[in-house]
Amino acid sequence: MEILKVSDLKKTYTSRMGGSQVQALKGVTFSVEEGEYVAIMGESGSGKTTLLNILAALDKPTGGSVMLDEKNLAEVKDSALASFRRENLGFVFQEFNLLDTFSLRDNILLPLVLSGKSVAEMKEKLAPIAASLGIEKILDKYPYEVSGGQKQRAAAARALITHPKIILADEPTGALDSQSSSDLLRVFEQMNRDGQTILMVTHSTDAASHANRVLFIRDGVVFHQIYRGDCTNEQLYQKISDTLTMLRKGGEVR
Repeated sequence: MEILKVSDLKKTYTSRMGGSQVQALKGVTFSVEEGEYVAIMGESGSGKTTLLNILAALDKPTGGSVMLDEKNLAEVKDSALASFRRENLGFVFQEFNLLDTFSLRDNILLPLVLSGKSVAEMKEKLAPIAASLGIEKILDKYPYEVSGGQKQRAAAARALITHPKIILADEPTGALDSQSSSDLLRVFEQMNRDGQTILMVTHSTDAASHANRVLFIRDGVVFHQIYRGDCTNEQLYQKISDTLTMLRKGGEVR
C-alpha cells in the first residue's frame, strides 16, 4: 500500500528584494510503499534538505503535492500542523535534538505528553521500545551523561513512541562514530523489519546501503534510483558508490 506520494514537487525561493530566484526542486516525483526503507542521496545543493522540510510539513512547495496516507499536506491548516506532525511523523535528526534538562525517559515521552496521553499508557508504550533499543537501563540519565550512540537510540525511541506512519531521518549517523553508526543502522533495519516505514536523507554510502531502495537527486529532480533486490549490503554499497561517481562526473547512469 502506498503511504507517501510525491507528485511533481517544485520549490522556488525568491530573494528578499525579489531580484533573484533559486529553484531548489524542479519536479520531484516518487512514492513510498508502507513498510519500505528508502534512502535519499545527492550532492550538497541538490534539493535533499528542501525536500525533507516539505515532507516534514516545515515548508510549503511552490507547486506539486505531497500525499501522506491519502492526506494532502497542503490541506493541513497551520494551526493543526504541530499535532499533525506529532500524530503522523517521527523524526530522527543528526544532532539528536534532545532536551538536556530532561532525562532520556522524559525526552522520549514528550510527544505523548503533548498529546495528552495518560501515564499508564505512556509506560505501556515505552517499555517494549526501550527494551528493543537496549536503553531501558539508562532512561533516567540525562543526554549529557550518555554517549552519542545512546542519544541517537533515545531519539529513535522518541520517533517510534507515537507509532508514526513514517519516520523521517535527517543524516542520522552524521554525528556518530563508526561503531555507533553501525549500531544505529542495525536498529533501523530492525525497525523496518517490524514494519516501520523509513525515509532517510544521508550523505553516507554506508548508511544508504542498509536501505531497500536508494533515490538520487540531482539539480532538483530524481535522477536515478537503485533497488536492493537480492544485493547484500556490500553489493548495494558498491552500486551506490558507482552511481555517486557518475553523478559527480555529470554522466548518465544506466
